Amino acid sequence: MFNISGGEFVVLLLLAVLIFGPDQLPKMAQQLGRLLRQLRTMANSATADIKDGLGPEFKDFDVQDLNPKRFVQKHFWEDDDEPERRPAARLNGKRPPFDDEAT
Repeated sequence: MFNISGGEFVVLLLLAVLIFGPDQLPKMAQQLGRLLRQLRTMANSATADIKDGLGPEFKDFDVQDLNPKRFVQKHFWEDDDEPERRPAARLNGKRPPFDDEAT
């Protein structure tokens, strides 16, 4: 998700110490951890509520499938056992070549 190098992490840590002070930094980290835990709990409960609301017919439903990128990967680029469902653009199981200059 984030691509932070070691030097950038040190700079961020120094800024945090300067802004919050060394005595407040552990309290801020604890509050941040608590906030992240609450957000994760809320997201999990919302996912469970959606699955419960959909009923038993959608027991295999995965909320990640609603992500457009994941939807395309699942339905067009994953191999499946039924050849008639495979996209015609595949060449011997490989993606066709992509030309950056053609677009």
